[in-house]
Amino acid sequence: KEDLRASGRSILSDLGLEGAFGINRRNNRVTIYLFDFWSSVRVTYNLQKKWIKVEDKRFRWDHFITGLHARGGFQQDNALNDAWAVIVDLVCLSFVVWIASGIYMWWLLGHTRAWGWVALLSGVVTFIVFLLNL
Repeated sequence: KEDLRASGRSILSDLGLEGAFGINRRNNRVTIYLFDFWSSVRVTYNLQKKWIKVEDKRFRWDHFITGLHARGGFQQDNALNDAWAVIVDLVCLSFVVWIASGIYMWWLLGHTRAWGWVALLSGVVTFIVFLLNL
């Protein structure tokens, strides 16, 4: 995986491109997605035929929104990507605190325990069903 990222950096450098990127390899094709918050470039390199194609992708809101979910942590050298990673971490921490405080409050209110068990077990079952269908 790290060799693939190093190859991606080298390809981008040869093309005069830089920035945050994702990379994958399928069969004889390496695809690099170079992105920032407002635009993206797709670089496709065919290993067998030795050709490369660079495509400037136009801005689309649906790609922007789904791209926010695909950003990978703090590996990219970009302040906006780092800020987004911090925001995602804070939201995840908030969810954990929210869930823990809800369980604590539910436990303290004895008259809600029966429905609380139903909700808690329903959540666990739903999680398992989603996990098994990934």
